[in-house]
Amino acid sequence: MKKDRRSFLKMSALAGTGILGVGIRPGIAHMHKAGDPEVADTAAVAETAPLNRFPRMMQEYFVQRLRQIEAVADERRAAVQSKADALAYVKEVREKIRSCLGPWPQKTPLNARVTGIIKRKDYRIEKIIFESRPGFPVTGNLYIPVNRKGRMPAVLGTCGHGDAAKEYPSYQSFAQGLAKQGYVVFIYDPISQGERLQYVSGAKSRFGAGVPEHLQAGSQLLLTGQSLSTWFVWDGIRALDYLLGRPEVNAAHVGVTGNSGGGTQTAWLCAVEDRITMAAPGCFITTFRRNLENENPADNEQCPPGALALGLDHSDFIAAMAPKPAILLSQEKDFFDIRGTEEAYARLKKLYRLLDAEDRVQLHTDTGYHGYSQANREAMYAFFNNIIKQRQQNKEPELQLEPEAALWCTPNGQVAELQTGGIPAVVARISNQLKAARKPLPAAELQKAVANLLQLPTLTGTPEYRILRPMAGRGYPKKQAAVYAVETEPGITSIIYRLEDEPLYSRPHGDAAPALLYISDLSADAELRKEPLLKEWAARKDAVVYTCDVRGAGESQPNTCSGNFLAPAGSDYFYATHSIMLGLPYVGQKTFDVLRVVQWLQASGHRQIHLAGNGRGAVPAAFAALLTDAVTTITLKNAPAGYGVMAEESTHPLPLSQVLPGVLKSFDLQDCYAALQAKQLRSLS
Repeated sequence: MKKDRRSFLKMSALAGTGILGVGIRPGIAHMHKAGDPEVADTAAVAETAPLNRFPRMMQEYFVQRLRQIEAVADERRAAVQSKADALAYVKEVREKIRSCLGPWPQKTPLNARVTGIIKRKDYRIEKIIFESRPGFPVTGNLYIPVNRKGRMPAVLGTCGHGDAAKEYPSYQSFAQGLAKQGYVVFIYDPISQGERLQYVSGAKSRFGAGVPEHLQAGSQLLLTGQSLSTWFVWDGIRALDYLLGRPEVNAAHVGVTGNSGGGTQTAWLCAVEDRITMAAPGCFITTFRRNLENENPADNEQCPPGALALGLDHSDFIAAMAPKPAILLSQEKDFFDIRGTEEAYARLKKLYRLLDAEDRVQLHTDTGYHGYSQANREAMYAFFNNIIKQRQQNKEPELQLEPEAALWCTPNGQVAELQTGGIPAVVARISNQLKAARKPLPAAELQKAVANLLQLPTLTGTPEYRILRPMAGRGYPKKQAAVYAVETEPGITSIIYRLEDEPLYSRPHGDAAPALLYISDLSADAELRKEPLLKEWAARKDAVVYTCDVRGAGESQPNTCSGNFLAPAGSDYFYATHSIMLGLPYVGQKTFDVLRVVQWLQASGHRQIHLAGNGRGAVPAAFAALLTDAVTTITLKNAPAGYGVMAEESTHPLPLSQVLPGVLKSFDLQDCYAALQAKQLRSLS
C-alpha cells in the first residue's frame, strides 16, 4: 500500500507538469472522506504543482497545419510533368516570393566609399561603406585578386548569425579562398551584426547583437507594414549593385554563397535577383515543416510574412532561379534537418530535369555539425569553377585570417556614429507619418478594420467542451474551481476555471447572473492566487467569476524550444513567427479564442459578460470587447499604451505574439480604447 500511495502522489505531481496529459491530476482531495490521511498529502501537491496539462497543444496544432499545407503543395509539384509545366511553376513561385518579400523601395545613390585597404600577396581587401537606403550604411569587405588581367567572375558573400559577421573565420576563409582562385568577392555585414548594431546604448546593443536585435527590429517593422526579410534582401540587392558596378567584375559570372543565416539570404536572393548566375546556399535549405517539427526557431528575416499561406517552401526559393546552377551545401549532423534538405533536393532535381538542366543542381553533404566547413567550401569552389569553366585546383589554398579589428570599415567598429538612428529611427518616423495620415474611423469601420487585420474566421455554432475534474486547495479566492476545456477550433482548447464555494462536476449552472471573464497574462492558475482584481471579483455575490487561458498561455503554455517560453527565440516567439508566415497573426488567434469563450458563456445562460484582460491577455480582450455586443463592460490591466508607442519605443523588448502586422496603416490600440469608453472601459496598472 505504501508503494502504491507513493506512486499515486508521484503521478499526481507529474500530471501538473503536462507529462501525463489529462489523466491523473492534482486537486482531487475533495473526493476523499474528511480525515483521510491522503487528503492532506494530495492537497499539498496541488498547491505547489504548476498547472500546464496541454503543453504540446500548440506544437501539434501547427504541425498539423503545416502538414496540410505541404500536402497541397506536394500535389501541385506532382502535377509538374513537362518542360512547359516546369517553366510555369518557376514563374508561379517567383511571383509568390516577390509578393511576400516585396515591394522594394526606390533605389537611391549608394554613396560608396573606400575607408581602407589591406594588401596581401594574391589579393587586396578594400574596406567599403555604402548606403542601401539614405542614411543607412552597410559595411563590407571587397576581396580583389591581384596580378589578374581583365574582368573577373564575382561572388556576393552573405553572413550567418555569428556576431563578428564578415570577420568570422569561416566567412573570411571562403572569401579568401575564392579570391585566391580569381574571384572578386564582396562580403557584407548583415543588419545588427558585425559593425551594424541598431539598438546601441553606449558601445553595446541594448538587447544583444544578432538574434535579439533581429527579433526586436522584426516586430517593430511589422507594425508599420514592413518586414525584416525585405530589409535583409534589399541590403543584398544593393550590395550586388555595388559589386556589379566595380570595373573588375565580369557580370556574366556572378555567384552568391553563405552559410546558416547567410544560406537564408543566399536562397532569398536567388529568388528575386536575375543578375545572379549561380548559387551555393549552405546549412539552411530544408523544409519549413522539418524546422517546426524539430522545434527549431528561426529569426524574423528567415520567416517571410505569408510564405506558408502561399504554399512556399525552402526549395521554392531555389526553384525560382531554375535552371541556373545551384549547389545545396549541408551537414549530416546539422540542426537544419538533412532529411528536409534531401526532400528539397529531390524536388529541385525533378524540376531541373524537366528543364533539361539536371546536372545544374547538386547536393553536397559533409559529415560534421552546422558550419561552413572546409569540405563544403571546397565543394562550392569546384561547383563554381566548373560552371564558369575555370580550371582550378578546387582545394582550399593556404589562408591568412585577419584580426577582426583589421577588417573594420568604421573607425571604432560600429556604424552607430555614422547612421541617422538606424532601424529604430526609421520605424519611429514611419509610425509618426502613418499617425498623421490616419483619420478617425467610425465605430462600424473600426470593427471591420480590426476583424480584417486579425484575420478572424466566421464565428459559427456553440463551441464543444469537455468537463474536467474540479480543483481545490490551490489558494484561489474561492475554495473550488470547476474546470472546462472549451474547443475554440479543432485542435485548440481554452481552459476555463469557474470559481465556486462547492464542487461542481457538471456543466455550468444555467443561471442568468452576469459572468466576469478574466483573460490571463501568463497563467490563470498563478494569477488566481495573487491578482487583486480576481479577489475583488470573487467577493461579489451577484456574478460568477471565470478565468480563461487562451491558446499558448497558462495550461497550454508550450514546453517546446528547450522549455523556453519568454526567451527571445523561445516558444512564444516560435509560434508567433509561424502565425506570421501563415498570414494569421497570433494575437488574432487569441482574440478568436476569447470570442468563442464568450459564445460559450452565452450558451451557458449568461446574458451579461464583463471582460477583463491582464498583460498579454489585454490586447485580445480589448479586440474581443470591441467586436462583440455580448461584452457589456471591459477592464484592462497592464495593457500596452498603443501600437504606435511600441513602434516608437526602442528600449524594451516587443513580443512578436502581441504584434498585428500593418496595424498602424489603419488604426492604433488607442482608437480601440477610445471606442471602448462606450463599454465603461476601466484601466488598471
